[in-house]
Amino acid sequence: MTQMAHRRVLRPTAAFVPRLRPLTALMLAALAQLAQPGLAYGAEDSSLPDITVRAQTERADGPVQGYRATRSSTVTKTDTPLRDVPQSVQVVPESLVKDQGMTSMAQVLRYVPGASMNPGEGGRDQPVLRGISSTSDLYVDGVRDDALYFRDPYNTERFEILKGSSGMTFGRGGAGGIVNRVTKKPLDTPARRAELTVGSYDTKRATADLSGRLSDSVAYRLNAVVEDSGGFREGYQLKRHGINPVVELFPSDDTSVLLSYEHFDDKRTVDRGIPSRNGTPYDTPRATFFGNPDQSPSDVSVDAFAAKIEHSLAPNLTVRNTFHATHYDTLRQNVQPNSSVNNAGKVSISAYSQANQRSNYFNQSELESRLRTGSVEHLVLAGLELGHQDSDNTRLTGYFGTSTSSLVDATAPRATVNQWKAQASDTNNSTTANIAALYAQDQISLIPQWKAVLGVRYDRYSVGIDDRNAANVDLAHTDREFSPRAGLVYQPNASSSYYASYSYAFLPSGETLSLSASNADLAPEKAKNWEIGGKWDITPVLSATAAVFRLDRANVKSKDPNDSTRLQLSGLQRTEGIELGLQGQMTRDWQVYAGYANLDARVVKATGGSATSAAVPAGTTVPLVPKNAVSLWNRVDVAGGWAFGLGVVYQSSVYASTSNAVTLPAFARTDGAVYYQFDKKTRLSLNVENLLDKHYYATAGGDNNIIVGTPRNVRLTLATAF
Repeated sequence: MTQMAHRRVLRPTAAFVPRLRPLTALMLAALAQLAQPGLAYGAEDSSLPDITVRAQTERADGPVQGYRATRSSTVTKTDTPLRDVPQSVQVVPESLVKDQGMTSMAQVLRYVPGASMNPGEGGRDQPVLRGISSTSDLYVDGVRDDALYFRDPYNTERFEILKGSSGMTFGRGGAGGIVNRVTKKPLDTPARRAELTVGSYDTKRATADLSGRLSDSVAYRLNAVVEDSGGFREGYQLKRHGINPVVELFPSDDTSVLLSYEHFDDKRTVDRGIPSRNGTPYDTPRATFFGNPDQSPSDVSVDAFAAKIEHSLAPNLTVRNTFHATHYDTLRQNVQPNSSVNNAGKVSISAYSQANQRSNYFNQSELESRLRTGSVEHLVLAGLELGHQDSDNTRLTGYFGTSTSSLVDATAPRATVNQWKAQASDTNNSTTANIAALYAQDQISLIPQWKAVLGVRYDRYSVGIDDRNAANVDLAHTDREFSPRAGLVYQPNASSSYYASYSYAFLPSGETLSLSASNADLAPEKAKNWEIGGKWDITPVLSATAAVFRLDRANVKSKDPNDSTRLQLSGLQRTEGIELGLQGQMTRDWQVYAGYANLDARVVKATGGSATSAAVPAGTTVPLVPKNAVSLWNRVDVAGGWAFGLGVVYQSSVYASTSNAVTLPAFARTDGAVYYQFDKKTRLSLNVENLLDKHYYATAGGDNNIIVGTPRNVRLTLATAF
């Protein structure tokens, strides 16, 4: 990869880590005094297990058994059985991640009904949930992980995908839902695990997972990953490494302290895919790179510190404080197709380089109490969230000689940038955002069969931009918004649960830490979700879910199909649909993870013109939302230590953008796996992605940034405990 044109303004080790050192030193000094040997480890009060301070460790009665999840602490911010949650929640556990050999967020979402992935300009995770695409709705342990990069599952215990508007729990954004990573915490018993993977396209990857105790009151866990791989696309490279040490302290029976630090680096080739021709993906070999892979590198560095303190004030009263500070240093350079292939077989290539330095600071203080009023039980949560984000952004345009684009033959679509320089319209600014929010929630047990969840959050979200361009147009905007939620749950017996719910979320103009003259004065988008559903324990180890919903997103800001640098209002977007899920054990030796979604996502009201002349007219189908999507993964254990996995993913055709001019064909892809367990400690896995070598198009970032699906991909993994 070539050297990027940007010079980094700050480096994490120079700018961010010193900011944390005084705080870290003070915390560690204080905790060292508290965590004296001989104190009890994670003592519990069994009379009120829902709010007792305890170690967050893997246990036989924990939140996940195999492929089936039973509890979550994210949806309601309290440890709650999923059957008591009036919302659609999908959990992808570590066991499924390991069985399928997942190494990316896109792979995690491929078996989740109602979810897909936007390629995010080849440089970030950008999930599409119920028809709403977002880069801001990614969380780690319930705290916003707001930055543009690709995440790795090496330190993740499970992924929780919450669908439907979630403003009460998470504040701004979350219109279609959120994705939360639950990271690995110290275990009850010592464990040491390692994995080594080799495979197609020069894949080489290793992970380590170590957990133990330093004393009766101090436990630790260390996760690490290193990868050096190629890809099926010409010139593609991926190199990444990460390390995440975690320390958990128990200074008393009533108090736990969790400290975590992660350093993660990701370097890869930015691949913007292929262009279209006559409304379909251009017919070209799957490996063909449009642009220049040598001039399309991405370089990301993440440094994250987290501290959580939880203390039981009384058997029915708990207080906790969570603090996250993260610095992201990202550089991304693109030489990419930016037109369809014309009748002469030519395609236009353009280029830009984007640098971003971002620091996020979030603190959540919460009080949780269980109380009773007559025969009615309440689990009450009150919280305060404060946050600060600062972001420094620069963008350069690539020049091909004296032009900002190059017209090349689509059969040999390479172009070389001669220089990178700033145009007057290129971004050069610094942005700050300040967040202050109060929230309250009551989980009410009315009678044994009826429960309710009521909550509201008030946010003050302000964004300011210091423009360093010649025009020097500084902008600022503040939004103040209430986000309510209400849900009713009916449980006629111990194995079934039915619910109805309403939730709301707002999406301010500065949601992604950006403002322009065209949107700085716009009111927030408003998302409202109405949903009814059911959750059933078919057996003690097999669960099914169903949800029917309508999600309305008003005042939608959408990318102009004719000018990717501008936003337009497209009125009201509506997604209606059905989502079904099945997870757990069909028999003792057969595990299943399955889902189906039928979604109708379209613009029902246009603005900015007549129904036909608006930037996004009424009747437009929302891109990247298949009408039908089916996923089914099976794992069957047989005698002699052997097991087999077989899965299929199907999605109907989708549009690549709001222009509805380019269609990605429907596809069905099959995956397979073979496992051999040598003993209780060692397993050999052979995973084959796209078993039948189907030629398909996975997703798109626009009409001419279409992502080609991976051909048959074989990976061999040796996992051992020692």
